[in-house]
Amino acid sequence: MTTKSLNQLPSEIAGKLLDIGAVALRPEEPFTWTSGLKSPIYCDNRLTMSYPDIRELVAEGFAAVIREQYPDAEVIAGTATAGIPHAAWVAQKLNLPMIYVRDKAKGHGKQNLIEGQVTEGQKVVVIEDLISTGGSSIKAAQAVREAGAKVLAVVAIFTYQFASAEGAFAEAGVPLQTLSNYSALIDVAAERGIVANSQLASLQAWREDPTSYGK
Repeated sequence: MTTKSLNQLPSEIAGKLLDIGAVALRPEEPFTWTSGLKSPIYCDNRLTMSYPDIRELVAEGFAAVIREQYPDAEVIAGTATAGIPHAAWVAQKLNLPMIYVRDKAKGHGKQNLIEGQVTEGQKVVVIEDLISTGGSSIKAAQAVREAGAKVLAVVAIFTYQFASAEGAFAEAGVPLQTLSNYSALIDVAAERGIVANSQLASLQAWREDPTSYGK
């Protein structure tokens, strides 16, 4: 994948997510998240697993970013559970070891938080499917650090681009890269007529202040 292709990737992946219904936009009938937050968007990137051409596009996008930005990566880590399959495909492409990080330590046996082998000093890229608040991704990165390894970055399929998430990654000292994002998605949706031009301002306002949407 060339640099030009990487530059085109945010729009291309956004279009694919819309094609398969992994992303749904309802500006007039907002979704309610578990947190109670009202949102004009719902994202389920797990659907990409069921489409070989799209999962290949995502895996090659991840691999290209790692080759270009983090060529000294030694281990690929997946976040449980949605990051695990993508991490496996990327590790295979790059011929690198893979691990995955549980959301909490296993309650029996060795009570592992990290499955697979990572050794002190190894350089790790963490694969995630979606960045919302960033909390779970940062927690996974911290678990890798506590195992003695170095986290080069978290790389995700999609981000809502919340300023709070970007601030959280910066505070944790964890670089974040994503293949696509909310802005690219809204642009593609507008081009396709999925959302009206009159709705763009409110959609952008949600990204800037998600707590005020629908009020």
